[in-house]
Order: sequence, then structure tokens, then C-alpha cells
Amino acid sequence: MSQYFWNTPEKLRALLCEVVGWDSRTLTEGENEFAYKLRDKLQKLPYFKEHGEYIELHDAGLGRNAVTALYKHPTATETIVLISHFDTVHTEEYGELEPLAFSPEELTQKLKEPKYFNDLPEVAKVDLESGNYLFGRGTMDMKMGLALHMQLIEKASNENWPINLLLTAVPDEEVNSAGMRAVVVELVRLREQYGLTYKLFLNSEPSFSQNPTDIKEYTYSGTIGKIMPAALFYGKETHVGEPLKGMTASFIGSYMTQYMEWNPIFRESDLGEQTPLPVSLQLKDLKMEYSTQTPYRAAALYNVFLLKRTATEIMDLFEQVANEAMAACNAHYAKICEREQVNGVGAVKVLRYEALLQYANEKLGEDEVASIKRQVVKSEQWDDREKSIRIVDQLMIRCQELAPATVILYAPPYYPAINSSDHPLIKDAIQLVQNTAKTFDIEIEQIHYFNGICDLSYVNYSDTSGDWTAFEKNTPVWGETYSIPFKEMAALQSPVLNVGPFGKDAHQKTERLHVDSAFKEMPVIIETLVKSLV
Repeated sequence: MSQYFWNTPEKLRALLCEVVGWDSRTLTEGENEFAYKLRDKLQKLPYFKEHGEYIELHDAGLGRNAVTALYKHPTATETIVLISHFDTVHTEEYGELEPLAFSPEELTQKLKEPKYFNDLPEVAKVDLESGNYLFGRGTMDMKMGLALHMQLIEKASNENWPINLLLTAVPDEEVNSAGMRAVVVELVRLREQYGLTYKLFLNSEPSFSQNPTDIKEYTYSGTIGKIMPAALFYGKETHVGEPLKGMTASFIGSYMTQYMEWNPIFRESDLGEQTPLPVSLQLKDLKMEYSTQTPYRAAALYNVFLLKRTATEIMDLFEQVANEAMAACNAHYAKICEREQVNGVGAVKVLRYEALLQYANEKLGEDEVASIKRQVVKSEQWDDREKSIRIVDQLMIRCQELAPATVILYAPPYYPAINSSDHPLIKDAIQLVQNTAKTFDIEIEQIHYFNGICDLSYVNYSDTSGDWTAFEKNTPVWGETYSIPFKEMAALQSPVLNVGPFGKDAHQKTERLHVDSAFKEMPVIIETLVKSLV
């Protein structure tokens, strides 16, 4: 006898509020505990009471786990992989309402009180008064997507749909996508273990606005890529009383940042869409305390979005820009030296991390270099980005004869761009999604590249030329605390699609989910899509 827990809009809403209530902010104990709570919840379904072996936890590091739950029809091989993430960003911006950030029903009611209502932006006030939005951290990004997948697998298992569904819920999407990078290997294993044929990777990230006033709904046939070129600026220290005996890292870094910020050489266009221009994500002095010694070591991180370009192409462009920036820096510095009648400390050179590493290995020996890296990597107060910078810093401290220099490198994370817009299945699927949406009197437009960055980047990888090796060779923490399973990603050659609920203000205190979209429209749209693939 069939048993349903989440088959009505009201029950689905209650499910969402429950999973939102499982506080799972990235890199907290709540994120670690979420996978176990989700497993326990899924095990209550009649299907998984009989087939408990089809639910698995997969180690994603730091006490976190990804969850896979397979509904397997006895005769079907074709499988849809349902992808979601369960971590959320933090909640400090909620202020005194922070204790309610994970209680959507209570928070939504509390926001109606004049004290809080008056502080809301005008658009949020209108949405709150409409009664058609549910506020709270994770309601939109993206626990509603997970709830939709849970409802879907419940229906499929109760009604014996002749297709397999593999629910895949991961941690850490908001920082490094450690969960997805770990589960990719497991997706390859599960495919072989159960004789599955992956037909579609279906994500249900929410529909993101394209600009601040955009209220359209979208479906996405790909996802934008992101890579993070970085630089360490190493000058020459001196006392502030003798400034011309040194060169500050600030002076060097200012040129690099001017040449990188908003540089159109990194802009890509495809299928009528463009990447945002690059900007700095971090620019800082590595000097840890105040003194009258000049700052001679600094670092910067730069955000670059991708559509078609590879890690090798971006590193080539980054090196080109670095050389242009340092040429301008050196020209300016030469004029200063001429004006002040001093010889100076030399011209700033540009070198890739891989060249610095080779030099350090030859000078110090591979064992010493490995020891230096281990000392940095074991630090618990530094994340992967800081560790990348500090490895380069420590090598340059021991190879100061290379200074002044700008060392260019990559820092995690790296999200390859993926696109399935030309795939016949995706073309038909999008047409079906749009037609189904019209029955609710809503329009859903196609976007070729999801602009929010998502875990679909780690499937359907198509680079067969080895262009990813530039990332491996120039990422200091590669193989230590960060890696990407490129070979397994390339083995998962099936199209991607993102269909999810409408919401607003992800990562803001006004994050909110459109109630009708989430609980009435999307369940029908996604079920119709899945059944069309049987």
C-alpha cells in the first residue's frame, strides 16, 4: 500500500520548513549533521525501508558527507541524477532576527511587525504583504530544490515509475564544492555497480534574477564557469626612513589590480550571453603587524568567469596582463630612480608558480620544499586560498634573489563552464517545461548559462586536450587540500539542465521563496519533465 508524506503543497511546505530548520551553514557542525538527518528522513519512505542499501553517505572531508539515494526500477537502466546542495551561507546580516533565520514561518510573521517591516526594502515589503513569499535562509538557495527532489523520489517509488532516480545532495557548494567533487567519483562507481545509464543531470537551483529589478523565471541549459587567478607581489623591504632602498608590494600590486579590474580581455560571449568582467576578490598585505618596516609582500585574488575558455587559456591571458602591468610598473619605477638619482632594486619580473616551484626544488631540494608545503597545509586557521598564497610566500622568502617579482598562480575553487543547449534532449525538455508553465499562466525563459555558479560544473566535462593541467601545475594546494576529479567528470557524459523554483535575494537577509512557484507549479513541471523521459 502506498504511503505519502510530501504529496500535497501543504506537506511539501512543511518538509521545506523542516529541512530549513536543520541549520547547515557551511563549515559548521550543522552541515556535518545534515547528511545523517536527511538519510534518516529518507529511510522513513516505504521504498527505502525495503531497500536501505540504496541510501549511502560519501565522505566529503572535514566531517561532512554527501548523500545519494537511488530509486531503482527492476528493469530500467536509464537514470536521472537529481542534484542539490544543502549547505547555506551564514546569517549575521539578520541581526537580532538571526535566531529565526532558519524558521521560515516564524520569521515571515515576525517581519510583519513595524519594527522590522519598516527596515525592509520596498520590494521586500510588497512581497511580504502579498503573502506569497516565505522568508528565511536556505528557503530559496537551495533547500527547496532538495525538497522537490525528495517529493519526486517518493512519488516515483510509490508509483513504480519505469525510470531510475538518483537523488544526490551535497555539502559545501557555497565555498569549494567539496561535496560535489567527492561524489563525482561515487556517481561513476554507482553507475557501474548498478548498471545505470545516466540520461540527465537535473539540478533545481532557484531561478536567479538577471538584474536587480528582474522578476522573470528561467530554466538553465548550462552553468557559467569560474576560476581564480591570484598573484603574490614580492618587493624589497626597507625602513621607512630609507624608502628608496626598497620597493613596496603595494606599489607592485596596484599596477596588477588596475590592469585586471574590469579588463575586457577576459570577457566571453556565447549564445548571446556574456560573462561579467573580472574584479578583485581580495587584495591584502601579508605583513601581520604594524612597524616602520615597509610592506614588501602582498597578495591578490581575482575573479574570472568562463564560458568556453580553459584553465590554460586563462593562465596565458593572466600572464599577458601581468607582463603588461609590470611593464608599466617598471617604467614608472625607472622614472622615479632617474629623478632621485638612485640605481633602485631592479625590475619586477613575472613568473608562474610552476616556474617558482621548479626553481625552489633545484635550490632547496624536493624534500625541503615538500616540508615547507606540509607546514603551511596543516595550519587550521587558513583556508585553501590563504594556504595557496602562503606556500608561494614561503618559497619566495627562501628564494629572494628572484625578487622583485609577481608570482602568478591559481587559488581554489575552479568551476568549469558546462553547456548542453544544443543537445536534442535538452531542447525538447525546455520546450516541455515552458509549455507546462503556461498552464499556470507563467512564462519561463531559457538561459544558456546559470549565473549563480553551481555543482553542474563537475559533470559532463568535455576537455580532452589536457588544458586543465595548467590549473594543476599552478595551484599550490593541488593534491594537498584541493583536487578536481577531471577524469571522472569527463566520464559523466550526459546533458545538464537546471529547473527550480522562483525566489529573490539569495545570500541576503531578505532571501525569500515564491510560495506558488515552489509548492504548486514546480512539482508539476518537474514531474512532467521526468515522466517525459521514461
